[in-house]
Amino acid sequence: MNRAAFYAALRRRASGVFGTSLSQPQVQGVEAILDEAEKRGTSRFHLAAILAEAAHETGEKMQPVSENLNYSAKRLTEVWPRRFPTLASAKPYANNPQQLANKVYGGRLGNVEPNDGWLYRGRGLAQITGKANYAKFGIAGTPDAASEMATAVRILFDGMGLGLFTGKKLADYDFLVTKSPAVPGYRYYASRSIINGDMQANGSKIEKYGKAFEAALRAAGYEAVAVPTPKPEQPAKIEPGPVKDPNWLARLLEAIAALFTRK
Repeated sequence: MNRAAFYAALRRRASGVFGTSLSQPQVQGVEAILDEAEKRGTSRFHLAAILAEAAHETGEKMQPVSENLNYSAKRLTEVWPRRFPTLASAKPYANNPQQLANKVYGGRLGNVEPNDGWLYRGRGLAQITGKANYAKFGIAGTPDAASEMATAVRILFDGMGLGLFTGKKLADYDFLVTKSPAVPGYRYYASRSIINGDMQANGSKIEKYGKAFEAALRAAGYEAVAVPTPKPEQPAKIEPGPVKDPNWLARLLEAIAALFTRK
């Protein structure tokens, strides 16, 4: 893959991603994702969808982020209207991220301890929320690991590839254009459902990002090389020996007896 060509394609104003330049943290995040994709043999379409989700989830920072829970009382009534139907009900939680997290996430998503809502707040490149979701990726005991790049990248790829976020996975949105010969394509808009059920609100953003990243990957000559799956060792083949007659002794005695009784 020609990474210089990839970044040159992204920096074009028409790409609609990152403007005309990328910061060092943005490049570092993209590089970590590209490295993981090449290691796993991820297809071009799937990699474009992964990059699209990372760009959207992080606000194009391409670095693991923590959920912003610092809201004004008015904003709380807009984000969680059922929990905070009035300004008076929202005021105790306004500009108090920890208390708010324990209020809105406590008692659900696997959170059972008083401070679990805060400990297991949204983090990562694709944010995971709640102790049960942290446990899916083996970090319930070390929730801060979700903010580390290596772990965040693993969660992003495993979650999207295996359907660990919502049950939807990358392969669910592959399709073939009805031409002869058939041309592969990808439903970026609908693939937002892999991460979140807000497809109507954010599917168009994922579509824009996905197509931009796909074009850049194509310009870079990215082609996935499938990682060979090791074949299980086959047990040594044992050639069958001659079949023994279980009645051989009786037959031998009969033959001997016949010799002595023959006239």
